[in-house]
Amino acid sequence: MATDTKAFTHVTFTKKVISNHLNWVFTMLMGIGIFVFWYVAYPHALSYQEQYQLFLWTGDYFLERISLPGGLTDWLGEFIVQFYYVEWLGALLLTLLLMALQRLTVRLLPNGLWWLSILPVLFVWWLMGDINVLLSLPVAIVLALALACVMPKRFSWTDIVVLPIAYWLTGPAVWLYVLVRVVQLGWKHLWTAGWLLAVQLAVYAWFLPQWPLQQAMTGLNYYRIPLHYPLLTGYDKDMYELIRMDYLVRHERWDDIVKRAGEYQVRTPFWSNCVNLALAEKRLLADRMFDFYQSGEDALIMPRTRDLTSMLPSAEAFWRLGMVNSAQRYVFDTQESILNGRKSGRCTKRIAECMIVNGHYKAAAKQLNLLKKSLFYRSWAEDVELNDEWVQAHPVYGKLRKLRYKDNFLYSYEEIDKMFGLLFMNNQQNKMALDYFMAQMLLTGNVQGFQQYMGMVQQYGGYRMMPLGYQDALQCIKMQGRVPDSPYAKYVQQMMGRR
Repeated sequence: MATDTKAFTHVTFTKKVISNHLNWVFTMLMGIGIFVFWYVAYPHALSYQEQYQLFLWTGDYFLERISLPGGLTDWLGEFIVQFYYVEWLGALLLTLLLMALQRLTVRLLPNGLWWLSILPVLFVWWLMGDINVLLSLPVAIVLALALACVMPKRFSWTDIVVLPIAYWLTGPAVWLYVLVRVVQLGWKHLWTAGWLLAVQLAVYAWFLPQWPLQQAMTGLNYYRIPLHYPLLTGYDKDMYELIRMDYLVRHERWDDIVKRAGEYQVRTPFWSNCVNLALAEKRLLADRMFDFYQSGEDALIMPRTRDLTSMLPSAEAFWRLGMVNSAQRYVFDTQESILNGRKSGRCTKRIAECMIVNGHYKAAAKQLNLLKKSLFYRSWAEDVELNDEWVQAHPVYGKLRKLRYKDNFLYSYEEIDKMFGLLFMNNQQNKMALDYFMAQMLLTGNVQGFQQYMGMVQQYGGYRMMPLGYQDALQCIKMQGRVPDSPYAKYVQQMMGRR
């Protein structure tokens, strides 16, 4: 009998060890899959999140964050997101966060049901497909579960004290903690839910009267757009394709943009702006522009649109053309459109660069002082010298100072082709301005202007032969659009069909 009991105990112990090993193998395999997803398939999503915040290593920044309910998770989320600047490091930290979520779930599940721990991870992973979900939400969920794991398995009066503190540090995600505690302790402790609700209402009445009650009860820092909530749509293919294009523009990967444009297209002005900028940088705009989708008159530069992303490729085009003031205006409007009131590291750097090129050194110094308090923008900010000699010797800033306009005039988007032409006449080495000038006339159907300035292309364009795109356009104009398989004729038909 004793032998049978010993054998049964040994078998039980062996099964437990095997289950434990499988549990950890499962966690590691899941972690590898998460890392590959973010680092290989979706690095542009990491870049997107990083560029809409500017984490500062200062005490004031920390105090500002924790002065609101959920502030600690907000601060921790932004702390992690700043490392998205280095893609592999950001992907690793995000992987560790989701692995922590899985391990905490394992601890809270009954023995033998560890395989169910993947469900919360998949839900959070899918939820993050909404680009406006901030990392503070997954962090808050992890902290709430961690608190539930460290609390004693029996009721303690410390629960009463812990709840208000947990609410202030994690925000409304503390309801997850309450749910776990009720399951652990029994439904007779459901009164803790009433206590938490009372705490939230008291905090709202005394500390947050300027916030809508709905937002105070559901989270101030979980979602980028106030009074909105995750759309539960997962990873929208077209949206992430546009984010990918912006990411490739940010990192000047022009070949990858052109290659990607031949594989998949999103019929929006944003997509056209990115592709045309890449073609211009490779000096292929005159040859291949109409090989790709063109959204219309806004295919090169979009009009000012106060939202989070639309103007970024246009601002980048302005910057590279030498239209520095327009680039600064577009980037500033983009930063001011961040609905949760954050600064942007990417935008702040570009605003400072525009001020440097224009010689506005005192204004630039304010932006540089902010960047010096960050981690990944600090070295650039510290290397900048605010004087004319340094700027003129700089390979980028010195060139842009020569390309920019010499005289002031009123900006008019309706006459943007004329602004491109004036920019070129100011400096006839600005081949990109000439390409944009001619392209804009083709986009707007100004065929007389296009024909009139063809001599300027021959004289200053630097082409050995007439670009294929211009040849096609001239043939199309001559034949009044009756040219089979003409890319420009197809574009004209597309535009006429919209009218």
